Amino acid sequence: MFLFQSKGYSIRSYSTDPAPKSPKISFVPIKSYSNAEADKDQILKENKNKSGIYMWTNNINKKKYIGSAENLRRRFREYFNINHLIRYNCMQICRALIKHEYSKFSLTILEYCEREKLLIREKHYWNIFNPEYNIAQDPTAPMSGRKHSDATKIIMSDAKKGQKGKNHTEETKKKISDALVGNTNSQNQPNSQAIEVTDIKNNTINSYDSIREAARALNIHYTSIVKYFSQNQKNPYKGQYTFKKKS
Repeated sequence: MFLFQSKGYSIRSYSTDPAPKSPKISFVPIKSYSNAEADKDQILKENKNKSGIYMWTNNINKKKYIGSAENLRRRFREYFNINHLIRYNCMQICRALIKHEYSKFSLTILEYCEREKLLIREKHYWNIFNPEYNIAQDPTAPMSGRKHSDATKIIMSDAKKGQKGKNHTEETKKKISDALVGNTNSQNQPNSQAIEVTDIKNNTINSYDSIREAARALNIHYTSIVKYFSQNQKNPYKGQYTFKKKS
């Protein structure tokens, strides 16, 4: 049973067994927006340059969706883009936002945290709220359409090896640092995908060691190139660029 209080959430666990009841867990969310449509500008303004865990709540049926983002403002801008919702209507939360509209949803910032801890903290809140709109059972498990950052993979790898809660070695710290700054050196990122970019307007062809490097050179977000490949696009991106993977 979940109880929403004006000063925070209270989560109670009840049992029919004669054993003592589980203790009540209470916490105050970082921010709460009761009407996502009316609070849109405030949501985007207050979450600029922040990473953390968020929760959508359908105020009609009380169903929830919990997610995490390295850039919350960018993620919320995607949610407020109807074309994005249509494109990703395989996600229950996207279909629900289209069906019920933003005004029927509240948005809660559960926690701001460092990027490399996002999925671990997201799992923590999954275990508390059991969000109905989330398809996967574990946010740290691989799933279609979800890619872990290199830094998070390192943290998760250490956790599986029994290193959770322990100090990272200098080697691990270096790996995390390289992952967070997006180091494209092939020695640090052996799996970087080299690509070839053709500019059909200027009739030029350039090669890059990674997708991120190409994105920086073109002043676009790297996910645009990732989607170009994942969706097998044939038309030039923005009517100008075509991308080709190099073996």
